[in-house]
Amino acid sequence: MMLSIIKHTKSPVKFWFLKNYLSPTLKDFLPHMAKEYGFEYELVQYKWPRWLHQQTEKQRTIWGYKILFLDVLFPLNVKKIIFVDADQVVRADLKELATMDLGGAPYAYTPFCDSRKEMDGFRFWKQGYWRNHLQGRAYHISALYVVDLKRFRRIAAGDRLRGQYQALSQDPNSLANLDQDLPNNMIHQVAIKTLPQEWLWCETWCDDASKKYAKTIDLCNNPMTKEAKLQAAVRILPEWIGYDEEIKALQLKLENENRQTEKEENEIFEDTENFTKHEEL
Repeated sequence: MMLSIIKHTKSPVKFWFLKNYLSPTLKDFLPHMAKEYGFEYELVQYKWPRWLHQQTEKQRTIWGYKILFLDVLFPLNVKKIIFVDADQVVRADLKELATMDLGGAPYAYTPFCDSRKEMDGFRFWKQGYWRNHLQGRAYHISALYVVDLKRFRRIAAGDRLRGQYQALSQDPNSLANLDQDLPNNMIHQVAIKTLPQEWLWCETWCDDASKKYAKTIDLCNNPMTKEAKLQAAVRILPEWIGYDEEIKALQLKLENENRQTEKEENEIFEDTENFTKHEEL
């Protein structure tokens, strides 16, 4: 995901990561990758408030951080952020999203595709509660979204979202997909700008004909096939193997450099030890 953004975005790029949910391997690799590709990055964290209903599953906690604390996670001088799922590949310049007019909405999401007709039975947002609640509006997916942080803070969107979350999260049957159910549920109070469909294509919901227009491709879970994501990546994304090999080559280069450094340090230590023994004799 990171490599695809760097390859297609001509402007300087800065990545923001939730500090508590990065693997030690990725934390160690980031400085080297940043130096190699010339991007900036920063780790951010925010302690989940005691008064706010806690999640017990790690995945749901991360979903909560994606939507509940947008107003407090970033420094006040950051005007806009673009969230991109880790299992997503970008094929366009993200500056287009960063400069897009959101029409007064605090954030913008892409709607779920409805062009792959064989998946109609799985489109829960077309029936029951969601059909009545949305009243003809789109149900938006949370794999990619733009946030106008200045507008978001000005209308106290964070407080509104947290208040609604607190009310709904007590019910185990609510907020099954927390990070997207919550903003879609709040669409009448906190407006969502609908991004053009080409900003998020995923094979599960979008037909094959529309793939050529895709600006990002997300590896959505497929409830019909339950295909593993890495397997799907190789099949769906022709560029995946190239990106994967490029990252592995950089990792191998760093490993070889570390081995060489360790070898040289060991040789220096051995020479020092031998010299000390000689002096003692």
